[in-house]
Amino acid sequence: MSFTLYPTDALFLIIVASGTAYFTYLRRDAQLRAQWRQVLVNPLGASAAVVLSLYLAIGLCDSVRVTRGNEILSLLDIIAAPLRTQVEMTYSAPFASTGFVMESSYAADGSLHRDFPRLRYGGALLSDPASQRAGDLVQRLFAGVALGALGSGAIYWLLGGWRRDAGGAHRGSLPRGRSCWPWLVLAGVGMGAGVLTTVAPYYHVFGTDKVGMDVLYQTLKSIRTGLVIGTVTTLISLPLAIGLGLAAGYFRGWVDDCVQYLYTTLSSVPGVLLVAAAALSLDAYMARHTASLTSLEARADLKLLGLCVVLGATGWTSLCRLLRAEVLKLSAVDFVTAARALGVSPMMILFRHLLPNTLHLVVITTVLDFSGLVLAEAVLTYIDIGVDPSMNSWGNMINSARLDLAREPLVWWSLFAAFSSMFVLVLAANLFADVVRDAFDPRLHE
Repeated sequence: MSFTLYPTDALFLIIVASGTAYFTYLRRDAQLRAQWRQVLVNPLGASAAVVLSLYLAIGLCDSVRVTRGNEILSLLDIIAAPLRTQVEMTYSAPFASTGFVMESSYAADGSLHRDFPRLRYGGALLSDPASQRAGDLVQRLFAGVALGALGSGAIYWLLGGWRRDAGGAHRGSLPRGRSCWPWLVLAGVGMGAGVLTTVAPYYHVFGTDKVGMDVLYQTLKSIRTGLVIGTVTTLISLPLAIGLGLAAGYFRGWVDDCVQYLYTTLSSVPGVLLVAAAALSLDAYMARHTASLTSLEARADLKLLGLCVVLGATGWTSLCRLLRAEVLKLSAVDFVTAARALGVSPMMILFRHLLPNTLHLVVITTVLDFSGLVLAEAVLTYIDIGVDPSMNSWGNMINSARLDLAREPLVWWSLFAAFSSMFVLVLAANLFADVVRDAFDPRLHE
């Protein structure tokens, strides 16, 4: 067994490590620490942070891969092995124990009749699903709630929810000034995870698709794709936006003219056309270099990286424009004039004085753009210029659900699973972005 690292895995892990280093740096900066404390004290901000942490944990588990035999598996594949291996013949509804489509079969007396076949895995432990399924689901539901409550309580204790004073007495279950909503959301998330742990190995919670794959497993695997699109694209666009925006606002002159010409030209070209051209070029490249792509996973990962590069190379213009305007204003402030008079080098002024005073714009814009990038993946994949069809993503799930919605009876659970999981992520990101904006924007404090 050996570890396998794809390019997007490496970039995603670098981003997570950078975020960890950033929050470690907060210990030495009292102002930043106070701003982030304001975010976490807010009920909406802390609750959204809990949901985003759950998505991030799932994405991390799906980004750590090991080679076992002839297959490459992520930690999520190993943890969710029952969901990955329990493949039915075709469609089945959520929590069903029989197939969704009637099939013809011969009875013992040779007569032909049509009936819904029993599933191979869904509800297979029941001898009489019609009378036993409800009771079995209720038992597993209560067991999952108890397991989730126990896990949430352990996390609550590790995070310091139960505190004692110097004499050993409890000071209260919640720190002063904080809301109980984050802990309630944590308890809800933990109970939901506990229910899935006790129910999903024995029932298809979100049903199965046309080829019998578990839809819940596809939904969990799609989380990594959405997070990679949102974070790796940001990693690519941030250096361009920060470097060019600071240079244009501080140096002015021909540097400012060149930067303005560059981002104005990029903004004038429709982004869909650029992504489509880049996708077609990448497909042509992979067709000529098939020998270097050892597997379908490597091909899909390369196409995902190409999509991130294109979105990152074209998505830096708005932040660059904001930083340029802010630096134009700050460069005339007294502390910058004094630093220039004392002979401080331009690079030191840019990164020691101007960049820290524009970080609130960087943080706010980055968090706001994350949800837009997640939605962009779904839209681009829906029109066949996004990620590879073999990769699990919400866009591919929605794209395949088009045909499912045309069936009679209606197959709705694939679209519902993709939409609900993407909706929760985008909603949590938007709520978190609003709270971050309120905490970091100095104009609101004024």
